Amino acid sequence: MKCSDNYPDYNKVTAHLARRLTDLVGVKNVIFGDVEALEPYSHDETHDAAYACYPEIVVRAGSAEEISAVLKLANAEKIPVTPRGAGSGLSGGAVPLCGGILLSLERMNRILEIDRENLMAVVEPGVITNDLNNRVQQDGLFFAGYPMSLESCFIGGNVAENAGGGRALKYGVTGRYVLGLEVVLPTGEIATFGGKRVKDVTGYNMVQLMVGSEGTLGVFTKIILKLLPLPKAKIDMLVLFSDVLSALHVVPLIMTELRIIPTGVEFMDRLSLEITCNHLGEKKLYAGAGAILLIEIDGNDREQVLEESLRIAEFCAQTGGVLDSYMAEGPAEQEKLWRVRKSAGEAYMALGTILSIEDIVVPPGKIAAMILLIEALSQKYGVLMPSFGHVGDGNLHVTIIQNPAAADPVQSREMLPAILRELYLLTREMGGTLSGEHGIGHKRKQYMPLVLGEAELCTMRQIKRALDPLNILNPGKMISGNKENN
Repeated sequence: MKCSDNYPDYNKVTAHLARRLTDLVGVKNVIFGDVEALEPYSHDETHDAAYACYPEIVVRAGSAEEISAVLKLANAEKIPVTPRGAGSGLSGGAVPLCGGILLSLERMNRILEIDRENLMAVVEPGVITNDLNNRVQQDGLFFAGYPMSLESCFIGGNVAENAGGGRALKYGVTGRYVLGLEVVLPTGEIATFGGKRVKDVTGYNMVQLMVGSEGTLGVFTKIILKLLPLPKAKIDMLVLFSDVLSALHVVPLIMTELRIIPTGVEFMDRLSLEITCNHLGEKKLYAGAGAILLIEIDGNDREQVLEESLRIAEFCAQTGGVLDSYMAEGPAEQEKLWRVRKSAGEAYMALGTILSIEDIVVPPGKIAAMILLIEALSQKYGVLMPSFGHVGDGNLHVTIIQNPAAADPVQSREMLPAILRELYLLTREMGGTLSGEHGIGHKRKQYMPLVLGEAELCTMRQIKRALDPLNILNPGKMISGNKENN
């Protein structure tokens, strides 16, 4: 069954409609009737092919006016529209679940303005996050709200997911830096929310409603971002621990006892280290480690950054369980320390036995307790569940992998819904929720009632129906328009 067969209320894209869309954006910017050319737009980075769905047509719009015209036509003809940035998401959010029009924003890739006086940038949604940072570094600035995949993701996708990353502990996530948005609403009107203003309480906070809405409430066409002065000094630390609990115990104490807020604190458990080191052929440095912490400190005074790093290293050693620690100040040495952590996702994918990639989030003080629950869940179902992530802000990437020693690998896949349900319930008991940065999309949509009550879900449905009465924009994602379908 095609994905779109589950949603029979929409009309199909006809050759006549394809011609009308071509008239709007130009023949070079439409893909229709070419299965091979449509394939790259049928999936994101979610590993399971079951989440992939083909669009009927791809439209590469180049302006807010073109997007407005496309959405107005889609409403008139009752054709679903799925906005898409780089397609680097991990929740199926940019996948055209209902077929219809795939609205690609790849052409809208201009940095429109770097406003040094106000420390702001104005960009189109298709700007690659790393390109923005490379550009503003020339002015001694940086965009602090970026995720780990900054080399490939688009700013528009970062805003749509309210993406976070390794530096969220000190700097926060994307939404903290979004001051204004030009948005094409689901019915085709063009609206501007916010602006180059640090303070603004004139009406509802529509900017933050749009941030994290996963392309269900509007299509971003212009984004105003707050920039920060680029820190002049940065030191990275790799601390090897004998066991997980020793590593996790020290994280909150760095902030409460030493009164130091690291830029970020990254974690890998023993199993994630083993998988990644085997993949890279790099075992010597991490031999015997039950867990590692990667701690980043930055600031404008090198001596202060160095002093804080030395205090953290000494404190970790005093708390016990430390096998060794390393410091890196230059880019080349820092890259060596980060190599294993940055390669974890790639190493997991190389196994070919991944069942699901999750990114649960709990209060930071509950990370250690959550890790113990995950280990127990892994044993209960006979699967591997290595964990790594941003422990300073409570975000864990838990990957469910078939145990190579399992007698029946098929059984592991059949148990996956039960494993996920129990993982999410345990996360809720710890005060957490489904996703810290990857989003809901259609991958986690069915589990929303596990962590949100009917009052919360009903409020979201009402907002969606008010802005998108025909359910045209990115249908089937995050929240349905009726109670029966969540």
